[in-house]
Amino acid sequence: MITETEHRHFESEPSPIQDLTFSSVAPLFEERALAFGEAQQQTLKLRDAQGDWTGLALLLSDQCTHTTKIAVFQGSGVAVFRDRREFSGSLLAQLTQSIEYLQQHNRIRSEFPGMVRLDRYDYPVLAIREMLLNAYTHRLYSVSAPTLIHLFDDRIESITVGGLAPGLTMEDVLLGVSVSRNEYLARVLHQLGIIEAYGTGILRMFEQYAAYECKPIIEVSPNAFKLTLPNRNYLVEHVDEMEGGYEAYIFIKKHAPATRADVQQYIGCSQTQAGLIIRALVEKGVVRAVGKGKNIRYLAV
Repeated sequence: MITETEHRHFESEPSPIQDLTFSSVAPLFEERALAFGEAQQQTLKLRDAQGDWTGLALLLSDQCTHTTKIAVFQGSGVAVFRDRREFSGSLLAQLTQSIEYLQQHNRIRSEFPGMVRLDRYDYPVLAIREMLLNAYTHRLYSVSAPTLIHLFDDRIESITVGGLAPGLTMEDVLLGVSVSRNEYLARVLHQLGIIEAYGTGILRMFEQYAAYECKPIIEVSPNAFKLTLPNRNYLVEHVDEMEGGYEAYIFIKKHAPATRADVQQYIGCSQTQAGLIIRALVEKGVVRAVGKGKNIRYLAV
């Protein structure tokens, strides 16, 4: 198990690479009329008391040893790759490149509910940005694993090393409580205007889905943090708009093979309603039935 002690001093420890450059960071300081001399670098904890570059400086430098890997899959599973990219360099460069790449795959669905056309992205652009910022700001950098982003037809997943910070619970996170694992990195991002305020990213992501039945999903293990953004248009195009449809689909996907009674209990609806929801999902082709009679079970396609 990865312990918090292993990461405690990463930002302030001397960087293993001292020949660092900042072609992605320096222009941002200049744009915001912020000084980026040695004194300011020490204040920001990019340099230590001896003037050496720190682990934080390494993360922001062009020589950053951590990368972001993005994979685009066909369907809702990992069997078939459509495309993949790996971004390196400064975390700020990786943030920009990752947002641009994901936006290329962010389809627009057009509807005509009245006289005016309504365009809606699969994923709120702000939610994608906050998902990536959360991944970079809160992960364990003492572990060399890359930040992983998986794009499926029905969702985006970000997976980072490091569970919740010590003392935090999922209830705390959903209430907006934030304990930054990388405090100095968060301060730099705040000064540059990239993070507007501490601890509000998760809340902003959920706000982007307030008008929709599907919601972001957070999963945590002792060593990893996974955040899933559902495709808002997938619910309409493939799952069904009926109440409980998306929740039933996600439940079956995670707990297959699932019974009708399992779905009924999870959603908290009647036996008849659960049956109607499952039938709609089967007709949409996103869920299939196996077995017969009392032994029938449901799997996500």
